[in-house]
Amino acid sequence: MSLLGAIYGTGISLRNRLYDRGMLGRQRLRAPVVSVGSISAGGAGKTPFVIMLGGRLKQGGVTFDVLSRGYGRGSKGVKLVDAMGGPREFGDEPLLIARQLGVPVIVGEDRFEAGRLAEEKFGSQLHLLDDGFQHRRLARDFDIVLVTQRDLRDSLLPLGRLREPLSSLGRASALVLIDQFGRELPPIRDGQAVWRVKRGIVAPQVQEPCFAFCAIARPEGFYTALAEAGVRVAGTRAFRDHYAYEGRDVEALYKQGQQVGATAFITTEKDAINLGQFADQLRPLYVVSVRMEFAQDGSEAIERICEAMGRHNEMRVRE
Repeated sequence: MSLLGAIYGTGISLRNRLYDRGMLGRQRLRAPVVSVGSISAGGAGKTPFVIMLGGRLKQGGVTFDVLSRGYGRGSKGVKLVDAMGGPREFGDEPLLIARQLGVPVIVGEDRFEAGRLAEEKFGSQLHLLDDGFQHRRLARDFDIVLVTQRDLRDSLLPLGRLREPLSSLGRASALVLIDQFGRELPPIRDGQAVWRVKRGIVAPQVQEPCFAFCAIARPEGFYTALAEAGVRVAGTRAFRDHYAYEGRDVEALYKQGQQVGATAFITTEKDAINLGQFADQLRPLYVVSVRMEFAQDGSEAIERICEAMGRHNEMRVRE
């Protein structure tokens, strides 16, 4: 471990111990909170998982909202996401969640205040806390943590992508193993749920050569998935995660596509949101969605969440 990683890890461990011992306070909302998070900085698939889990909850008749920081937005404070709005006000991932699920999504640096707004306006049965594993100031009733094979070999920030050491997985209620894991598995404590999910793309049936571009945490995975789906990728370009496209970027992409003989462009749903009005300048433009599904039937996940909701509500009654 590097010196910087050791210093960072020491600070994270101290903070977690203070929360574990009750020396740092937590705020609790009236409705139960289920957190979906990871120990790595980007690329674990939290947004597709929230969308998949939200779809399952809707099928089960559970009313819920989503609380998010709204990473990458230019606005401040607590805001109810307008699904027809833009990423600069709400953030790209909250917009994608709102459009896909059709449920209230509230963004705010203070997730407790976001939850209070949600409870005042909607009275949902449940709050889904997006990217909440490190947001320990808000009490939660069930902690879901996504883990990739890459996380097991990674190192702490700033040299690696881990926001916490692997030992932090012990405080999770459930671990979600993304894609294929070999014999090497993350540390699993007794009683901890372990769910496996498969991640894939819904690629268009297109024969023409495409120029692929994206602004996501791990662009190489997107390009590989396109090739595996049979898309003819003539060239690629990656931008930093959550990048807000400008007119000059689109002009550069158009020129790069011409240089490599591409006759179409292809990108992700999140990038389509960040392109906004500039998307019309890249035609034809194909948009690829990312989908997740449980390797099993997924019923255990909903059952465990409902049990956590029941425990929360019983505690509220006793209070």
